[in-house]
Amino acid sequence: MKRQLRITGLALFAVAILGSSAATEEKFQKLTAGQIRAKLADMELTDNVHWRDLYQRNGTVMSTSMGRMRTGKWRVEKDQLCIEFEKEPIPKCYDVWLSGKQVELRREGLLPLEGTLEPSNGRN
Repeated sequence: MKRQLRITGLALFAVAILGSSAATEEKFQKLTAGQIRAKLADMELTDNVHWRDLYQRNGTVMSTSMGRMRTGKWRVEKDQLCIEFEKEPIPKCYDVWLSGKQVELRREGLLPLEGTLEPSNGRN
């Protein structure tokens, strides 16, 4: 009986630990305008497979996506990241959500763009 209680207690403890770490990992916070500028300037946002965007401090964004390179401008408006690429005159604006190094760029009605924020390594 004591052994069964101990096993049950350990199982509950393990579930509590695993459950709390999973909940912690998923706590994304929406960034304000100042936080977006501070986090993105001179950083790369990438999915580590298909695309990589370098956000330069001067407001230039350099993007590589599926082997295609393009440049544009980025700015922050009303707590949103707005990106305008050459030949695409209408900027796309996103709410920026952050959890550690994980970033989600969210637009109403669309699935979020998910990526990892990394220091620039000069690949673009």
